[in-house]
Amino acid sequence: MALTPRNTPDDRPRATRPAPPSAARANEAIRAFVDARAGQDWSSVESAAYEVLLIEWAAATRGGTGDIIEAA
Repeated sequence: MALTPRNTPDDRPRATRPAPPSAARANEAIRAFVDARAGQDWSSVESAAYEVLLIEWAAATRGGTGDIIEAA
């Protein structure tokens, strides 16, 4: 039985990996999300969506693109 290496996301050539979101775009998405819900209680789905946006922003700030900005 021959073993063949499995391709993992880190094994893919860099050109085929999706580009990380920019911190500025991620921050703008957070601001728009929060502004659209100003003064309202958030559902559990909205809270989860907000958490995803925060994760995307955090990933973008660690991306080394130089566009680090403060989160909303």
